[in-house]
Amino acid sequence: MDFKLTKEEKNAINTLKRLAKKWPDTLWLFSGSSTLWVMKNGPDGRPVMTSNGGYDQNYSVAEIKIENDGGDW
Repeated sequence: MDFKLTKEEKNAINTLKRLAKKWPDTLWLFSGSSTLWVMKNGPDGRPVMTSNGGYDQNYSVAEIKIENDGGDW
């Protein structure tokens, strides 16, 4: 689809693109329950999993209030 974006929308997209270029390898983003979380990698440099297979919430370092969905297309 060809959407007509506002200047504000274009600026927001460009801001995210610039952020992605300098995002540290020690952090990653998790989308869960319609909340975007900034997560810290574990000592081995990878996301930390719990014994039941989920991501360890103790490694969340910030909650970002931005609408999102972690589901499939």
